[in-house]
Amino acid sequence: MPPTTFFFNFISGLVLLHCTTLSQATTSGNENLQLALNTFVSQYVDDPRHEYVDLTKLQDFYSARNYRPAWTDSIAQLSRLETALSFIATAENEGLESREYRLDRLMQLFRTRNPSERFELEFLTTLSLLRFSNDLYRGRFTASRLDPDWHIPQPTFNAINFLQSTVDTDTFQQSLLGLAPNIPNYHLLKQVLLKFRDLADRGVSWQHIPNIPLLRPGESHHAIPLIRIRIDQAYETHGKTEYDLPHSEETINSRLYDRNLVNAIKAFQLQHGLNADGIIGKNTIDALNKTPNEKIQQLRITMERLRWLPRELGNRYLLVNIAGFQLAAVENDEYMLDMRIIVGRDYRSTPSFNSRITHMIINPYWNIPASIARKDLLPKQQKNPDYFTSQNIKVYSDYAYNAEPIDPDSIDWLAIRRGFPYILRQDPGIHNALGTIKFMLPNPFSIYLHDTPTKVLFTKDIRTFSSGCIRLEKPLQLAEFALRKQFTKKALKAQIESGKTKQINLPEPLPTFIVYLTAWIDSENNIHYSPDSYQRDKRALALTRW
Repeated sequence: MPPTTFFFNFISGLVLLHCTTLSQATTSGNENLQLALNTFVSQYVDDPRHEYVDLTKLQDFYSARNYRPAWTDSIAQLSRLETALSFIATAENEGLESREYRLDRLMQLFRTRNPSERFELEFLTTLSLLRFSNDLYRGRFTASRLDPDWHIPQPTFNAINFLQSTVDTDTFQQSLLGLAPNIPNYHLLKQVLLKFRDLADRGVSWQHIPNIPLLRPGESHHAIPLIRIRIDQAYETHGKTEYDLPHSEETINSRLYDRNLVNAIKAFQLQHGLNADGIIGKNTIDALNKTPNEKIQQLRITMERLRWLPRELGNRYLLVNIAGFQLAAVENDEYMLDMRIIVGRDYRSTPSFNSRITHMIINPYWNIPASIARKDLLPKQQKNPDYFTSQNIKVYSDYAYNAEPIDPDSIDWLAIRRGFPYILRQDPGIHNALGTIKFMLPNPFSIYLHDTPTKVLFTKDIRTFSSGCIRLEKPLQLAEFALRKQFTKKALKAQIESGKTKQINLPEPLPTFIVYLTAWIDSENNIHYSPDSYQRDKRALALTRW
């Protein structure tokens, strides 16, 4: 039985039994509560489950109430206690752990109805609620500790002020329900999490599918019946129509990789960030073999990352998902545009940060970073003395405005062993690595979004090919969105075809959130799973000890 259902049934049956006992206990007076609070704080100060909740702030909470109980002094308060405990019992549904909020102990205290433990029930409810409220609003963990590449400031939240301002109001329950992120991604992931938890709780058999040779449509293999079972389980958790396979006696044990299963596998591959070619290989088998518990962990860490995001993203913004290789342009909570992206290689990984796009440059020059010039381009020039010339790359001695280019043939490139004493700049044109448009946003990582001449890479499933910047599949469509259609696609194309470099300022800066989410929702509310390409989920989960 889910924790929330248990609590509603359990507490409802005990409220009347508690009323008499707890109302009698209040005769000891507020002074006793103050003394009991001091004792409670001294007992719990070393409890690691309350490591970042300042226990002394409990004094502030009860002092402001003139040391009146919040949960255990009247029928009305018992109703609030029911609300509070039922809320804490939803922790598992939010991807958190109810044991961290002392749920078992709270249940025990409520069950025993022992007047001598009344104050512990009172204070522990407050303390657990403070912590759960904080965790739900801004994340259980410090973002930079779990993911050093996450540079988006976490929301600020004062749990004491929140509780003081809501506990005695008629909207207490509504206030609690408003603590979780109010974005579609979060709520849809939560629904799928509950389905996987149900699958895990029921102990559904999850037989490992062995690695097999490449299996193509129309072929037969003894692993096919097991693959069918796995697709059935995917239908149970996700409800995709493609996963709803026929279950006749003829098909259920068939070893034939038939048309219905091919369509299901293509949908599965698309959902898991793989090329939807219908060919079953190692990557598809690995995705099929992910257990419910592994999916639960993936969903939990993604929901934690979503809690790290600002509560107000804006009416118009870009959500750039590094892990999903996807960009979405959002307006009034609707996806107006989405596209594939290419992100940094593993050793030049793209970080998570937020900023605002302020302007774009048509037909940009590429001022080549020294590290790329030295590590990537110098070896090519050393192998082919005409490389820089063929790519319209100019060589300069410094950044001076009136600097004249140096003839590449006058330089002994093979003699350069350490460092790189020159400045490289690539002219606009068909070879320019930035394509025809780049979008500029202030950040300390020198990262921007841009077009690319290498369109073929967008057909790959794992798209980690850049030096950190973000390459765009549909730069013209993004330009239209960013400019609020003040420039038509036709006008933008005309500007590009002119060959002239031009800066166009946006009518207003466009908030941009560059995140790492291996579970995410597309414009049609379908959930997708992406490989943990940078291993950031793996490292973060190891630190959570979930």
